[in-house]
Amino acid sequence: MLQRINLEHILFLDIETVPEEKSFDQLDGTKQELWAHKSQYQRKDEFTPEEFYERAGIWAEFGKIICISVGYFNIKGDTRTFRATTFHGGEAKLLKEFKNLLGSHFSSAKHLLCGHNAKEFDFPYIARRMIIHGIELPYKLNLFGKKPWEIPHLDTMELWKFGDYKHFTSLKLMAHVLGISSPKEDIDGSMVRQVYYEDNDIDRIITYCELDVVTTAQVLLRLRNEELLQDDEIKRI
Repeated sequence: MLQRINLEHILFLDIETVPEEKSFDQLDGTKQELWAHKSQYQRKDEFTPEEFYERAGIWAEFGKIICISVGYFNIKGDTRTFRATTFHGGEAKLLKEFKNLLGSHFSSAKHLLCGHNAKEFDFPYIARRMIIHGIELPYKLNLFGKKPWEIPHLDTMELWKFGDYKHFTSLKLMAHVLGISSPKEDIDGSMVRQVYYEDNDIDRIITYCELDVVTTAQVLLRLRNEELLQDDEIKRI
Protein backbone atom coordinates (compact mmCIF):
# COMPACT_ATOMS: atom_id res chain seq x y z
CA MET A 1 0.00 0.00 0.00
CA LEU A 2 2.85 2.41 0.83
CA GLN A 3 4.24 2.00 -2.68
CA ARG A 4 0.88 2.98 -4.18
CA ILE A 5 0.88 6.42 -2.55
CA ASN A 6 1.88 9.17 -4.96
CA LEU A 7 4.91 10.96 -3.46
CA GLU A 8 3.61 14.30 -4.75
CA HIS A 9 0.54 13.91 -2.55
CA ILE A 10 2.60 13.90 0.68
CA LEU A 11 3.54 16.97 2.72
CA PHE A 12 6.50 16.16 4.98
CA LEU A 13 6.86 18.27 8.09
CA ASP A 14 8.75 18.81 11.32
CA ILE A 15 8.35 21.35 14.10
CA GLU A 16 10.68 22.89 16.67
CA THR A 17 9.36 23.97 20.04
CA VAL A 18 10.61 25.83 23.10
CA PRO A 19 9.17 26.76 26.52
CA GLU A 20 6.61 29.54 26.15
CA GLU A 21 8.77 31.85 28.28
CA LYS A 22 12.53 32.18 28.56
CA SER A 23 12.54 31.29 32.24
CA PHE A 24 10.28 29.83 34.91
CA ASP A 25 10.06 33.10 36.86
CA GLN A 26 8.39 34.78 33.88
CA LEU A 27 5.31 32.57 34.35
CA ASP A 28 2.47 33.85 36.50
CA GLY A 29 1.84 32.11 39.82
CA THR A 30 -0.98 29.92 38.53
CA LYS A 31 1.06 28.70 35.57
CA GLN A 32 4.00 27.96 37.85
CA GLU A 33 1.78 25.79 40.05
CA LEU A 34 0.30 24.03 37.05
CA TRP A 35 3.79 23.35 35.68
CA ALA A 36 4.95 21.97 39.03
CA HIS A 37 1.99 19.58 39.04
CA LYS A 38 2.28 18.60 35.37
CA SER A 39 6.00 17.87 35.53
CA GLN A 40 6.04 16.14 38.89
CA TYR A 41 6.05 12.59 37.54
CA GLN A 42 8.89 13.22 35.08
CA ARG A 43 11.17 15.22 37.35
CA LYS A 44 10.38 13.34 40.60
CA ASP A 45 12.68 14.68 43.34
CA GLU A 46 15.69 15.12 41.08
CA PHE A 47 14.75 18.61 39.85
CA THR A 48 12.75 21.54 41.10
CA PRO A 49 9.98 22.83 38.80
CA GLU A 50 12.22 25.79 37.98
CA GLU A 51 15.20 23.57 37.07
CA PHE A 52 12.99 21.32 34.94
CA TYR A 53 11.37 24.21 33.07
CA GLU A 54 13.94 24.14 30.27
CA ARG A 55 12.16 20.99 29.06
CA ALA A 56 8.72 22.62 28.99
CA GLY A 57 8.76 22.91 25.20
CA ILE A 58 7.69 19.30 24.74
CA TRP A 59 4.24 20.05 26.23
CA ALA A 60 1.85 22.11 24.10
CA GLU A 61 0.29 23.60 27.25
CA PHE A 62 3.62 25.06 28.37
CA GLY A 63 5.56 25.46 25.12
CA LYS A 64 5.23 27.10 21.74
CA ILE A 65 6.16 26.37 18.13
CA ILE A 66 8.96 28.54 16.74
CA CYS A 67 9.08 27.03 13.26
CA ILE A 68 7.34 24.50 11.03
CA SER A 69 9.44 23.14 8.18
CA VAL A 70 7.70 21.42 5.28
CA GLY A 71 8.86 19.57 2.19
CA TYR A 72 7.27 18.06 -0.89
CA PHE A 73 8.21 16.20 -4.05
CA ASN A 74 7.90 17.63 -7.55
CA ILE A 75 8.19 14.89 -10.18
CA LYS A 76 8.12 15.54 -13.91
CA GLY A 77 9.01 12.54 -16.04
CA ASP A 78 12.43 11.35 -14.92
CA THR A 79 13.19 14.59 -13.08
CA ARG A 80 12.59 14.54 -9.34
CA THR A 81 13.10 17.42 -6.90
CA PHE A 82 12.31 17.85 -3.24
CA ARG A 83 11.54 21.36 -2.05
CA ALA A 84 11.77 22.41 1.60
CA THR A 85 10.73 25.67 3.23
CA THR A 86 9.95 26.94 6.71
CA PHE A 87 7.29 29.03 8.43
CA HIS A 88 8.64 31.04 11.36
CA GLY A 89 8.03 34.23 13.31
CA GLY A 90 5.24 34.77 15.81
CA GLU A 91 3.48 31.52 16.63
CA ALA A 92 -0.02 32.61 15.60
CA LYS A 93 1.38 33.97 12.32
CA LEU A 94 3.29 30.80 11.39
CA LEU A 95 0.33 28.60 12.32
CA LYS A 96 -1.97 30.61 10.07
CA GLU A 97 0.56 30.47 7.22
CA PHE A 98 0.87 26.71 7.64
CA LYS A 99 -2.92 26.36 7.66
CA ASN A 100 -3.12 28.43 4.46
CA LEU A 101 -0.64 26.06 2.78
CA LEU A 102 -2.77 23.07 3.73
CA GLY A 103 -5.92 24.76 2.50
CA SER A 104 -4.47 25.91 -0.82
CA HIS A 105 -2.29 22.94 -1.84
CA PHE A 106 -2.83 19.90 0.41
CA SER A 107 -6.52 19.85 1.23
CA SER A 108 -7.97 17.09 -0.96
CA ALA A 109 -8.63 13.51 0.14
CA LYS A 110 -5.54 12.23 -1.69
CA HIS A 111 -3.15 14.39 0.34
CA LEU A 112 -1.29 13.11 3.39
CA LEU A 113 0.85 14.66 6.13
CA CYS A 114 4.03 12.79 7.06
CA GLY A 115 6.53 13.15 9.90
CA HIS A 116 8.69 11.08 12.23
CA ASN A 117 6.91 10.36 15.52
CA ALA A 118 4.48 12.97 14.25
CA LYS A 119 1.34 11.17 15.38
CA GLU A 120 2.59 11.37 18.96
CA PHE A 121 4.14 14.83 18.79
CA ASP A 122 4.00 17.15 15.76
CA PHE A 123 0.39 16.68 14.63
CA PRO A 124 -1.28 16.95 18.07
CA TYR A 125 1.08 19.75 19.14
CA ILE A 126 0.17 21.86 16.10
CA ALA A 127 -3.54 21.19 16.63
CA ARG A 128 -3.40 22.12 20.32
CA ARG A 129 -1.50 25.33 19.69
CA MET A 130 -3.99 26.29 16.95
CA ILE A 131 -6.87 25.81 19.36
CA ILE A 132 -5.06 27.83 22.04
CA HIS A 133 -4.70 30.69 19.53
CA GLY A 134 -8.35 30.43 18.44
CA ILE A 135 -7.44 29.18 14.96
CA GLU A 136 -9.98 26.82 13.42
CA LEU A 137 -8.38 23.45 12.74
CA PRO A 138 -7.76 22.61 9.09
CA TYR A 139 -9.35 19.41 7.84
CA LYS A 140 -6.04 17.52 7.82
CA LEU A 141 -5.59 18.07 11.57
CA ASN A 142 -9.19 17.82 12.70
CA LEU A 143 -9.58 14.20 13.81
CA PHE A 144 -12.93 14.53 15.56
CA GLY A 145 -15.31 11.84 14.30
CA LYS A 146 -12.79 10.31 11.91
CA LYS A 147 -12.25 6.56 11.83
CA PRO A 148 -8.61 5.39 12.08
CA TRP A 149 -8.39 4.61 8.37
CA GLU A 150 -9.74 8.08 7.52
CA ILE A 151 -6.92 9.96 9.28
CA PRO A 152 -4.64 11.42 6.57
CA HIS A 153 -1.38 10.99 8.47
CA LEU A 154 1.77 8.96 7.85
CA ASP A 155 4.40 8.42 10.54
CA THR A 156 7.76 6.94 9.55
CA MET A 157 8.39 5.74 13.10
CA GLU A 158 5.03 3.97 13.18
CA LEU A 159 5.76 2.36 9.80
CA TRP A 160 9.07 1.09 11.21
CA LYS A 161 7.33 -0.44 14.24
CA PHE A 162 5.54 -3.07 12.11
CA GLY A 163 2.95 -3.43 14.87
CA ASP A 164 5.39 -3.33 17.80
CA TYR A 165 3.79 -0.73 20.06
CA LYS A 166 6.74 -0.58 22.47
CA HIS A 167 9.40 0.23 19.89
CA PHE A 168 10.78 3.78 19.72
CA THR A 169 13.42 4.61 17.13
CA SER A 170 14.82 8.11 16.68
CA LEU A 171 15.00 9.61 13.21
CA LYS A 172 18.81 9.74 13.46
CA LEU A 173 19.07 6.04 14.34
CA MET A 174 16.59 5.00 11.69
CA ALA A 175 18.45 6.98 9.03
CA HIS A 176 21.74 5.39 10.10
CA VAL A 177 20.55 1.79 9.94
CA LEU A 178 18.89 2.43 6.57
CA GLY A 179 22.13 3.76 5.10
CA ILE A 180 20.99 7.36 4.80
CA SER A 181 23.90 9.74 5.19
CA SER A 182 23.34 12.00 8.16
CA PRO A 183 23.43 15.72 7.38
CA LYS A 184 26.08 17.66 9.29
CA GLU A 185 23.86 19.28 11.91
CA ASP A 186 25.51 21.72 14.30
CA ILE A 187 22.74 21.41 16.90
CA ASP A 188 20.37 18.76 18.19
CA GLY A 189 16.93 18.90 19.74
CA SER A 190 18.23 19.41 23.27
CA MET A 191 19.96 22.63 22.19
CA VAL A 192 16.99 24.36 20.50
CA ARG A 193 15.88 26.27 23.61
CA GLN A 194 19.37 27.68 24.18
CA VAL A 195 19.90 28.59 20.53
CA TYR A 196 16.52 30.35 20.46
CA TYR A 197 16.53 32.18 23.78
CA GLU A 198 20.24 32.64 24.49
CA ASP A 199 21.80 32.88 21.02
CA ASN A 200 18.77 34.39 19.23
CA ASP A 201 19.70 32.36 16.15
CA ILE A 202 16.50 31.17 14.50
CA ASP A 203 18.36 30.51 11.23
CA ARG A 204 20.36 27.66 12.81
CA ILE A 205 17.13 26.14 14.10
CA ILE A 206 15.45 26.44 10.69
CA THR A 207 18.38 24.68 9.02
CA TYR A 208 18.20 21.89 11.60
CA CYS A 209 14.43 21.54 11.16
CA GLU A 210 14.61 21.46 7.35
CA LEU A 211 17.33 18.80 7.45
CA ASP A 212 15.01 16.62 9.54
CA VAL A 213 12.26 17.06 6.95
CA VAL A 214 14.65 15.95 4.19
CA THR A 215 15.77 12.96 6.29
CA THR A 216 12.15 11.95 6.91
CA ALA A 217 11.53 11.99 3.16
CA GLN A 218 14.65 9.88 2.63
CA VAL A 219 13.45 7.36 5.22
CA LEU A 220 10.09 7.05 3.45
CA LEU A 221 11.89 6.43 0.16
CA ARG A 222 13.88 3.61 1.77
CA LEU A 223 10.68 2.12 3.22
CA ARG A 224 9.32 2.12 -0.34
CA ASN A 225 12.60 0.60 -1.61
CA GLU A 226 13.21 3.58 -3.89
CA GLU A 227 16.35 5.54 -4.76
CA LEU A 228 17.40 8.16 -2.24
CA LEU A 229 17.43 11.85 -3.07
CA GLN A 230 20.74 13.22 -4.32
CA ASP A 231 22.04 16.58 -3.15
CA ASP A 232 21.18 18.29 -6.44
CA GLU A 233 17.56 17.13 -6.14
CA ILE A 234 17.04 18.95 -2.81
CA LYS A 235 16.02 22.62 -2.98
CA ARG A 236 15.64 24.83 0.07
CA ILE A 237 13.36 27.75 -0.75
